[in-house]
Amino acid sequence: MEQGSTANDVLFILLGAIMVLAMHAGFAFLEVGTVRKKNQVNALVKIMADFAVSTVAYFFIGYTIAYGTHFFSGAPQLAAESGYGLVKFFFLLTFAAAIPAIISGGIAERARFHPQLAATFLLVGGIYPLFEGVAWNGRFGVQGWLSATFGAGFHDFAGSVVVHAVGGWIALAAILLLGHRKGRYGKNGEIYAHPPSSIPFLALGAWILTVGWFGFNVMSAQRLEGISGLVAVNSLMAMVGGVLASLVVGRNDPGFVHNGPLAGLVAVCAGSDLMHPLGALATGGIAGALFVWAFTLTQNRWKIDDVLGVWPLHGLCGAWGGVAAGLFGLTALGGMGGVSLPAQLIGTLLGVSVALLGGALVYGVLKASIGIRLGEEEEWLGADLAIHKISAEPDHD
Repeated sequence: MEQGSTANDVLFILLGAIMVLAMHAGFAFLEVGTVRKKNQVNALVKIMADFAVSTVAYFFIGYTIAYGTHFFSGAPQLAAESGYGLVKFFFLLTFAAAIPAIISGGIAERARFHPQLAATFLLVGGIYPLFEGVAWNGRFGVQGWLSATFGAGFHDFAGSVVVHAVGGWIALAAILLLGHRKGRYGKNGEIYAHPPSSIPFLALGAWILTVGWFGFNVMSAQRLEGISGLVAVNSLMAMVGGVLASLVVGRNDPGFVHNGPLAGLVAVCAGSDLMHPLGALATGGIAGALFVWAFTLTQNRWKIDDVLGVWPLHGLCGAWGGVAAGLFGLTALGGMGGVSLPAQLIGTLLGVSVALLGGALVYGVLKASIGIRLGEEEEWLGADLAIHKISAEPDHD
């Protein structure tokens, strides 16, 4: 095992990895409940396949870029000396694999399957680990400079920016390059609704994600001695704040209500170990309202066809979480201190920039080389057709 680790630490982080792994079922059912019936199988297969590709990319390339660690010695040596390191890899892999799971919801119903797998490999193997290494491993000297300049480095305890904002802003680049679904907007700006196919599935996905999120946040301590009840209660309060704000601002819409807790949990990840519970409640409440406002704006005014609203939910709420850690983490606002608002702003902007540029590069190259969008007939009949080649009557809903 790694120096200082114990069997309890191994079990602790393994349970965290399993809880976050289970969250991928939440991503799947959230997408299944939102897309039209003709695209449900595609959503399920895509999430599963993306996780497998993510594992290979992160094992062979991404983890080494972020942490300088590889797994090319013998199995007995790995078990004897790095047993903890292996389950730590598993835990962090589940975070990395959330990137394509986030993107999947934004590009649903018109993205080609195999090019998306190629994008997953490139993003998890190359783009995501660059910023992960900066934020969580002090790579490239950015954290040292922030600490020397502002008295504290960029703080992101459980990935508001590292995971969620990065995933959301990569998704935005992909969505813009793909364009909207056929029939979503008319030539004269008309909006044609594609309502969720199954509110129960959408709700199931939201609940699976919500429950797993307590492993996502609490187990980010990575060692048993670092576990904090403050993180758990702050996660709870942010979740509740997101629900209540989305309920009010979203006028009881069930889609908004079930995304509200996710918005709050996305935002609290960064500062969940620093904030007072009241600060977490405010962070979640602002995130819930931000999601409803931004989702409505992007879909109706800007005509950005982000199917699950992953850019508002993960991209914007994740960025808000990075900033919120620099506000509600301050002792003046009841926090633990040791955080700098300028450092949080710079770190958040850096994460957004890496994600947006990296996403544009990966999806831009794939679009120019092999294409990333389904053919017109495949899109009309449904993305499921591209998976299992079963003819079906077109679903006109």
